[in-house]
Amino acid sequence: MVQAEVRQATIPVYFLLRESALTLDLIGPAEVLRYANRFAEKSGCPPYFDLHFISAHREVATSVGLTLTGIETLPQSLPDDAMLILSGCIDKDDDFGNSADQIAVRWLQQHYRPHHRLVCICTGALLAAYAGFLDRRKCTTHHSHINELRGFAPRADVLENRIFVEDGTIYTSAGVTTGIDLALHIVAQIAGHACSASVARSLVVYLRRTGSDPQLSPWLTARNHIHPAVHRVQNAVIKDPAQDWNVAQLADIACTSERHLTRLFREHTGDSLIDYIHRIRIALARDLLAQSPLDIERVAEKSGFHSGRQLRRVWKKFEAHSPSAHRELAGAQVS
Repeated sequence: MVQAEVRQATIPVYFLLRESALTLDLIGPAEVLRYANRFAEKSGCPPYFDLHFISAHREVATSVGLTLTGIETLPQSLPDDAMLILSGCIDKDDDFGNSADQIAVRWLQQHYRPHHRLVCICTGALLAAYAGFLDRRKCTTHHSHINELRGFAPRADVLENRIFVEDGTIYTSAGVTTGIDLALHIVAQIAGHACSASVARSLVVYLRRTGSDPQLSPWLTARNHIHPAVHRVQNAVIKDPAQDWNVAQLADIACTSERHLTRLFREHTGDSLIDYIHRIRIALARDLLAQSPLDIERVAEKSGFHSGRQLRRVWKKFEAHSPSAHRELAGAQVS
């Protein structure tokens, strides 16, 4: 998906916690969303996310021995734009027989609707499957729990060796640190790639991975410098990769001459300006091919190329597989 063009209202986010919650599954995504709110605040905008931590328990023990208190009770209803996050837990992550888990399952079945975003971190996918939400969906979980997920959701398309999987409004991740990758992906969809890249840099996450495969992220490479004019140019390109950028426009943003910007950019990033723009556009095209049913011409248009032919020509410079092969590997289908 591409970044939203219209600033939407603050999204209520509900972390549903079980006993023995895996701490990083909770804290990693929560910190990503908190940093996104800081980015909004610095831009003079309202927060993107309103975080709530809910449970059928009054207190929740975590994987590192800390006990969480001050947890909200399960709400009586969910707003239409709510996001539900199901984090993993340890020891009894595939056992939903206790009374508190049964209460949580019934609450989910009563209040979750298909228009809600459902985000499953690690074995949180097992809870979603147990509640009946993953039938006929593509999904994943931690590699050591793939068979359990297939058992809970025999009609699901369970994918192995994936960082995360997006199917409509349902997201599942392989667990632990991949919850951060997935949260950054969601931030990019809601708040834009510039915000997501800023959050990743603040968290010192230099490997921001996509759902289909691990890779060095073009959104973050060439950013480990301190030149403010070059950063302004990079921010402009990341904010709107499909813009028909030229050196004159970007030199105006940098408040310098075209020749000087060209020299500065290569000096501080090690890359040419045109190659940087192409890398960002190809990264956007990769996401569109993997996560949408758009044909190659529409993907080219939305990612800033004049035609599918130009997209394929530039693609060859940066990618080993063809666009169609990338789509097939990612599991997306053209409608």
